[in-house]
Amino acid sequence: MKKPMEKHLTLREKILENIRDAIISGSLKAGSRVSEPELAERYGISRTPIREAFRQLESEGYLTVIPRRGAVVSEFNQKDVEEFYAIKAILEGYAARCACDKLTNKELDRLQAINNRLADLASHNDVKTFFKIHNDFHDLFIKAADNEKLRELITSVVNRFQRLRLMSLSLPERMTISVQEHEKIIEAFRRRDAATAEALVRLNAEYGGRVLVDGRTPTALPAQAGDKAVSPQLVGQGWLH
Repeated sequence: MKKPMEKHLTLREKILENIRDAIISGSLKAGSRVSEPELAERYGISRTPIREAFRQLESEGYLTVIPRRGAVVSEFNQKDVEEFYAIKAILEGYAARCACDKLTNKELDRLQAINNRLADLASHNDVKTFFKIHNDFHDLFIKAADNEKLRELITSVVNRFQRLRLMSLSLPERMTISVQEHEKIIEAFRRRDAATAEALVRLNAEYGGRVLVDGRTPTALPAQAGDKAVSPQLVGQGWLH
């Protein structure tokens, strides 16, 4: 007999993490059904917390809940990737421009401390923790832009495509290059160079999308991102379809 977890929140988080891991690793392929009854049996619980977890995963772009069919692993194509990162680049780039003259020295030091922590996590290949701390880096300058509507827009778009962002950071050397990109962004902020800060943040986002499409991590983003087929490796792992 399965032992129910004691805390509802702990259980929900465990379900979320297990399903995310299975999708990112490719154990659950794009289009695969995620069975509510099977999860209820595995964890020895009712279906209520599972449905809550499904709603959260749907909001992050991992699952699609289809009436009468249940939850299936969401499918992304090259167009989805390019459109998301294009929007992210524009919105976050503008936030960086707005934040440039408003960031305090204390906040700049905090950005540096966060990036130092990211460098350590990258050296240990800790993708999950890196992803969480990476969000803190971007959230700091987005908040400093002091434009609540812009912040809400970015949050709404980014939350919907959490899966793509984690996939991008999971590619070889991507975390290390992200840290290097952040160093240049911090330098632009310290110089109060709004145009460069915006350009670097936009490039950072565009690069994240390009590595997903290519299925590898080049040392630099091409000057022109031409039309390329989605990497067969990513399709095979259920990342893109």
